[in-house]
Amino acid sequence: MLDKLKQITTFIFDVDGVLTDGNVLVTETGEQLRTFNTKDGYALQLAVKMGFNLCIISGGSSLGILKRMNGLGIVDVYLGVQHKLSVYSNYVKNNNLHPKEIIFIGDDMPDIPTMKLVGLAACPANAANDIKEISHYISPYNGGAGVARDIIEKVLKIQGKWLVTNPDASDGGKV
Repeated sequence: MLDKLKQITTFIFDVDGVLTDGNVLVTETGEQLRTFNTKDGYALQLAVKMGFNLCIISGGSSLGILKRMNGLGIVDVYLGVQHKLSVYSNYVKNNNLHPKEIIFIGDDMPDIPTMKLVGLAACPANAANDIKEISHYISPYNGGAGVARDIIEKVLKIQGKWLVTNPDASDGGKV
């Protein structure tokens, strides 16, 4: 797997169950609220600053997701996606990417078709069993509890890009 990590230029993440714990709090007005891990946030914004491509493909469509991802510097955010494979195919084509450069992190059934096409498929510890069976890497962390940090840190470390001389303490949150 270490050789595969050396080739990664692009991270593609699902949101619910990967960047969040999969729980959605629905307010009385219908607003859907999620929580995100700040350690994941730090790693995501660092990967952007280090020149990696980051893409979000999610069935969820909350404005909060878009604001959080944009605050971390992630501009390729696709929400409300019914079929992730078509968005993935367009993203790969438009960015002139090769599947071996891509790691996709998913946790449930809608992620399977895309995960089967990438160079490295990864998932959280609490992913669905069908996802674990096709994953090249299963993080010891659950969704929303550091899985993004774990995976990004591994890739950046193997590529010699993890330690920065003057790290930015911002995780992309807005005051």
